[in-house]
Amino acid sequence: MNAPQTPVFISVPELEELLADEHPVHLLDVRWRLGSDDGYERYSQGHLPGAVYVDLDTMLAGQGPATAGRHPLPTEENFTKVMQLWGLRAAEPVVVYDDSAGLSAARAWWLLRYASHQPVYILDGGYEAWVEAGQNVQAGDVIPQPGDATAVFGGLPAVAMEDVLDQPLLLDARAAERYTGDHEPMDPRAGHIPGARNLPASTLLEDGRLVSDEVILELLESGGHRYGQATTAYCGSGVTAAFLVAAAAHAGVTLSLYPGSFSQWSQHPELEVETGARVHDVVSLETQILEHDEDTEVTATGADPAEEAEAVESPETKEN
Repeated sequence: MNAPQTPVFISVPELEELLADEHPVHLLDVRWRLGSDDGYERYSQGHLPGAVYVDLDTMLAGQGPATAGRHPLPTEENFTKVMQLWGLRAAEPVVVYDDSAGLSAARAWWLLRYASHQPVYILDGGYEAWVEAGQNVQAGDVIPQPGDATAVFGGLPAVAMEDVLDQPLLLDARAAERYTGDHEPMDPRAGHIPGARNLPASTLLEDGRLVSDEVILELLESGGHRYGQATTAYCGSGVTAAFLVAAAAHAGVTLSLYPGSFSQWSQHPELEVETGARVHDVVSLETQILEHDEDTEVTATGADPAEEAEAVESPETKEN
């Protein structure tokens, strides 16, 4: 499924231009890292002037059992309350950012677009780009006046767990070692959803900025995507994959998101998990666009839980 070109990522000069306009612009700070709870502390020390802090775990996710995944979607009613708490109003632009190149802010972008709010943009390079450009920052908290925005889910395509295996192409946005099952710090089983190909979200970044549209399209093609093909992205819990969806949208391609992702899939022992790599499908930070399309044998695992480990990951490689 392809859509017309829609700007998603904007630069600091483009944000400056947007802020200079007479219409209100809402800034959301989505600083978050897997296994860390210091996002608000970092926000309080300095953020874009007027930016409202967004707690990803509580504001961009709902509540549920482990079988729903680590970041299940909130209800429309609850997300409407959150949008209004942020001060959002219908049709007023929103710009989201973080300090990890957009890998967490993309969750806010996707959920707002899924809730039918637009326009929504991601600041390319995030907080670092703003500071590097010599822009002013603000310390402390920002409490906006309540807004009147309403969430209407369905603005972007989402895939439920029971429909995942019916998708023509699945792209796993996690790091290669988690895709293959060689390293699994969070979920009870290691590996990937059967048939999925690996396209780590980090390969869409260069020096903390989004790569060009041409490179995005080449990477999608190397992952198996073809023009007009329905493609679904997933990751650990629907955070990093949202960045893949956002980058594709910026290049004019619409991807669906499986929000429950592997943290939901791996909690269901009746669902098969595969390990190992499709040698010519795995895209790493060092690889070029691959020229061959022969798959190595993929081995299915049983339902024995993998030993959980504590996740310590950098912004460049963090997976959710």
